[in-house]
Amino acid sequence: MNPQEIKAFLKSVKETDIEELEYQSGEDSLYFKKSAAEFDAAPAAQAAAEQVVAEEEKSSIVAITSATVGTFHAAGSDKSQVIKEGSSVEPGKKVGQIEAMKIIKDVVSKVKGKVVKVSVANGASVEYGQELFLVDTSK
Repeated sequence: MNPQEIKAFLKSVKETDIEELEYQSGEDSLYFKKSAAEFDAAPAAQAAAEQVVAEEEKSSIVAITSATVGTFHAAGSDKSQVIKEGSSVEPGKKVGQIEAMKIIKDVVSKVKGKVVKVSVANGASVEYGQELFLVDTSK
């Protein structure tokens, strides 16, 4: 076997579950044994890949946050448009209001998707940047 054949052979064996191999043909012989680190690395690599998938799914979740300090109102004058879990939102859609010192500011979605979590109750005090809703933008 020439070095390129050996390299190709080792590469093909590496992708299998063969742990140890001894090969002999005429004057050529080859002994191969996977190290324990390779065995431990396989489950770790799979776990890392699963974590990447989970993070990608998680990254499709976007928070609608408070732009000011005040009292959150889930609905304005039209109570039929209260945003609940499962509600669809789109950019520009009013999702609530925040009242501070008798000044009312609309909370508007900047993303399109489905609300997966309502993080504050109607009438609750909110801080600047506080999460109000979580929206899954993949739906």
